[in-house]
Amino acid sequence: MKRSVCQAVDARRDRIVGLGEAIMDHAELGFKEFRTADRVQDVLTEVRLPFDAGLAITGVKAVLRGGKPGPTVALMGELDALLLPEHPRANPNTGAAHACGHNAQIAGLMGAALGLCDSGIAPQLSGNIVFLAVPAEEYVEIGYRIGLVQAGRTSFLTGKQELIRLGCFDDIDMAIMIHSISPEFLEGAIGVPVSSNGFLAKNVRFTGRAAHAGAAPEQGVNAMYAATLALQAVNAQRETFRDEDCVRVHPIITKGGDLVNVIPADVCLETYIRAKSPAAMLDAAQKFDRAMYGAAVAMGCEVEVATVPGNLPLRNDPRLAELFRDNAETLFGPGTCREYPHSGGSTDAGDLSQLMPLLHPMMSGASGAVHSVDWHISDTEAGYLSPAKTLAMMAIDLLSDDAQRAREVLSHHRPVMSKHEYLEQQNAVFRTQHFDGARMSLR
Repeated sequence: MKRSVCQAVDARRDRIVGLGEAIMDHAELGFKEFRTADRVQDVLTEVRLPFDAGLAITGVKAVLRGGKPGPTVALMGELDALLLPEHPRANPNTGAAHACGHNAQIAGLMGAALGLCDSGIAPQLSGNIVFLAVPAEEYVEIGYRIGLVQAGRTSFLTGKQELIRLGCFDDIDMAIMIHSISPEFLEGAIGVPVSSNGFLAKNVRFTGRAAHAGAAPEQGVNAMYAATLALQAVNAQRETFRDEDCVRVHPIITKGGDLVNVIPADVCLETYIRAKSPAAMLDAAQKFDRAMYGAAVAMGCEVEVATVPGNLPLRNDPRLAELFRDNAETLFGPGTCREYPHSGGSTDAGDLSQLMPLLHPMMSGASGAVHSVDWHISDTEAGYLSPAKTLAMMAIDLLSDDAQRAREVLSHHRPVMSKHEYLEQQNAVFRTQHFDGARMSLR
């Protein structure tokens, strides 16, 4: 069956590579991936696979049903791009660019769908295969996404979070995706990290008082100085973060004032607060908030700190990791797949990994540093076709022989939390607090 599917993928080589390159040249940001979603629907229509579209605004879900009952395995790919206007293939209208490999994820996902459908092996499987194109994994345009929440168009700021809420994973038992990466990011670039960080996101707004910067600066309250003091205070906290917690705090100033001859009265920051565990994340978040309030007191201005849920830490399932290694090495050779240590990055696949067995491995095929202007798929075989073959072969291994491998994965897995507990925890993170530094009052 696996040989038949790989041959079917090879027969569709031009279609799969063309899809990946077309998405690269028309990158779209999260919750705006309408054209990319249309491309996914075109492929599913080609193979006569019914689908649901418009899930979490742009998500697409199709189910290939096996010949006998059994578990349901989801194969996933992410639709969205980063904001990187300097990338040579960035969208000229939006600055969106696929500098992280999601174009290859969708090409690989659709390549797996083409291979599995064209080969006609579904009747030999026990269970179902879901093809799920997911929106908004990259955590960008936070203000825009908060607007979507306020407008009732979504409840969370990333695609998998919202799909969990909507029940799109309720009929799924486990999920797999493959992230294309370059040797510049990870040596060898084929393997599975044990885990990765989770994070919270913060939007901060300092409000001072405008005045003429030359003639009457004493009449103003400089919100920019408050922001720079706050950043210095955050930096002074860094030695209090334990090394083993892998804490990352990396704020940027998104608005620094309005005019150079006016004392800045409206200054905004954004940051992620990442850590290996929820407890470490909350500790760092408290220290960050304290730095914001202290700077507001020092300058006598006001500050608003809005906290929104980011992603939970990623837990890769060890049995799915073993299955990935076995199949990837049939394509790349024995000993090519590695186990990587904990990663300081984050993904909303981490949220799903708290609820079910999940795998989010890395596979080569790219060149250039991730999230940089140099990133691109340089090896189409490794970057587009190998993920398609590996996803399809893993699904076959899991659902053949009366789904023995899938049942084994499920029997050993213990979820961290239920869907209800997850939604309750994430909803509790949404919080906005206003602090008046002149009066030292919090509300």
